[in-house]
Amino acid sequence: MGISIWQLLIILVIILLLFGTKRLKSIGSDLGGAIKGFRESLGDKKGESDAAAAPVVEKVVHQESERVIDVEVTKPPQEDKIAR
Repeated sequence: MGISIWQLLIILVIILLLFGTKRLKSIGSDLGGAIKGFRESLGDKKGESDAAAAPVVEKVVHQESERVIDVEVTKPPQEDKIAR
């Protein structure tokens, strides 16, 4: 049902005949430069946001005490879902 390898080769030959190798090479290099610029712009923005979003680490000093807190966590009962 999909495109076979022969159909892809025929399409490639037609494109090669229409545009020529020099024009395809220039289109490829232009596209590569655009992708490179896009990645660099994403990298710059990502670096800025990482620096701004860096978590602040605080040191917490715990004092030992003899007091113990025992906690038991239970889930609340789930409501019955209404059948449609």
